[in-house]
Amino acid sequence: MTDQAPAAESGIPGETAGDIPGKPTSASRTTLSHIMTHNDTNLLGTVHGGVIMKLVDDAAGAVAGRHSGGPAVTASMDEMVFLEPVRVGDLVHVKAQVNWTGRTSMEVGVRVLAERWNESTPPSQVGSAYLVFAAVDADGKPRAVPPVVPETDRDRRRYQEAQIRRTHRLARRRAIKELREKRAAQGYEH
Repeated sequence: MTDQAPAAESGIPGETAGDIPGKPTSASRTTLSHIMTHNDTNLLGTVHGGVIMKLVDDAAGAVAGRHSGGPAVTASMDEMVFLEPVRVGDLVHVKAQVNWTGRTSMEVGVRVLAERWNESTPPSQVGSAYLVFAAVDADGKPRAVPPVVPETDRDRRRYQEAQIRRTHRLARRRAIKELREKRAAQGYEH
């Protein structure tokens, strides 16, 4: 994960001292839809979680690339939650949007919905995840991303929640690093 810092000097998304203008949340929001087949099943006969995770990463990667205006790589995936099993014949919709941006990284929130391909019932949420992407240049080096500009109350809530998750990710990484350094200093192997 890259070192993330708020792009907004004033604390208001989209107001930045940098040269990159902010982009609204809706500019990169996307939905990826896919019908699940028998090739997607696990030993229990439901869709394999890894298949759903791949769709989540694909949709989130498209959103990150759109928002950043170029290549972006997955830095982390956390809080992947499976709420209900997905079945063969389900039409899965993976909805993704940028929730928060730092200097070179973005958090993308994803919701996974499923509906029967041959029924007119509304889709139900079957999963969700948060991913962090780092924007990279042609040499694989981090590059700046535009700040995200939340447009709705829901977008602003997601932005604030993403800041909390970022704080927790950084604190967890720092605590693990300190523990490893302490154990190494005591002569324990990692």
